[in-house]
Amino acid sequence: MGVQLGEGGFGTVHAATRLEDGQQVAIKLVSNSKTEFISIDGYSKPLPLEVALLLLTDEGPRVQEVIQLLDWRVEPDRYILVLERPMHFEELNWFLLQRIVTIEEDVARVIMHQAIFAARTCCLRGVFHRDIKLENLLINPDTLQVKLIDFGCGAILTDAGYTSFAGTREYCPPEYLTTGKYHGKPATVWSLGILMFVMLCGDFPKRRDLCKINSNTWSRDGLSKECCDFIRCCLQIDPKQRIELEKLSLHEWFTVNSF
Repeated sequence: MGVQLGEGGFGTVHAATRLEDGQQVAIKLVSNSKTEFISIDGYSKPLPLEVALLLLTDEGPRVQEVIQLLDWRVEPDRYILVLERPMHFEELNWFLLQRIVTIEEDVARVIMHQAIFAARTCCLRGVFHRDIKLENLLINPDTLQVKLIDFGCGAILTDAGYTSFAGTREYCPPEYLTTGKYHGKPATVWSLGILMFVMLCGDFPKRRDLCKINSNTWSRDGLSKECCDFIRCCLQIDPKQRIELEKLSLHEWFTVNSF
């Protein structure tokens, strides 16, 4: 066990070295006091929800854009995750803070393409991450490779929708605030839109921004018309008017410009 990397309501994360081969890993220690346990195919006993979500996301071909669960253990009072710890990566919010001004559109495009792929992979494998944000994306500043981390707020993806919110308030889909209900894929698109807005505009959208976005009149100096349209497509107040998650990477912002 090495230095502590993070701490929150969930528990703590430490740097560590795997003894058998020297691989650098992250150890996440989480209290069982408020942990939900669920059953999934292939496992005889119920698992902590976070463990189950990571196992489901790791099923099928390996996806470099999602953090990998290497091992886990359930103890009477806590569960332990052994996670991939990619070297030379940092949180996306720190990557942005070091750049004082907002990042260039071409850099945002590379980041968003990977974030969308990670989000789609989760949903295709029956997982709703529910907390896609700057702090939960790691980036290699030299290569711009991105990895989605922290499934602690996640849920099994369901068509029935959700009536309680878990995640980060600034990324909360507006339909939950107005109706008390939301669905996984439209909420994921909203969070990706907020992520994009913050990266390119330097702050969360204000009420006046959302009003203009909703009326399709919003634009920002210095951003291409395709980029502004992408943001408008993601941040429609009515989830039925939002672009579908499966169509995000087909938007002309990606197809008109090479990256």
